[in-house]
Amino acid sequence: MASQKLFSLLFSLAVIQMAFGSDPDITSDFIVPSNVTQVDGNFFTFTGMRALVGAPPPETFKVTKASMAEFPALNGQSVSYAVLQFPAGTTNPPHTHPRSAELLFLVEGSLNVGFVDTTNKLFVQTLQTGDLFVFPKGLVHFQYNPDEKAIATAISAFGSANAGTVSLPNTLFTTGIDDTILAKAFKTDVATIQALKAGLAPKP
Repeated sequence: MASQKLFSLLFSLAVIQMAFGSDPDITSDFIVPSNVTQVDGNFFTFTGMRALVGAPPPETFKVTKASMAEFPALNGQSVSYAVLQFPAGTTNPPHTHPRSAELLFLVEGSLNVGFVDTTNKLFVQTLQTGDLFVFPKGLVHFQYNPDEKAIATAISAFGSANAGTVSLPNTLFTTGIDDTILAKAFKTDVATIQALKAGLAPKP
């Protein structure tokens, strides 16, 4: 009897945890921030992408986001957007989105993309202009522009107003995790870890 109660409790906690794993449903048409006094068409319009129109290509990989932080009308709507710009030979390093899958649409150039599943199997593809690729929710993935001369541009859609991004290089090597712990985890020496950290340090 006690084991059944324990099982029921653990099952309930698992269900609750899954329910919090994505954007919660809202009980109104939309959510208005407390500092907004008037709601009209402007509230539902995001103009941040206008800066990309006619602008020169960036010198380094660049992400322009329309998530809840930049576009408050998305709160509760379970959608967001990003434009990814890859100058020649640049990469979006391995990362995850803990709260959403990512559907990438390549609008210019070519990209090498891939993700790793929970069995450590790697799935890769070379995308051409017009292709779409889905990165499953929470899995480590990357994008790379192998062309040494041409830019690549992609648009990514997310099933969350705040998909979140966890960059593996930054998370591991710029957050203060002890060098010895990292050296043991990667089966290397402290000097190698320190060199990796130095390479990721902000340029003065």
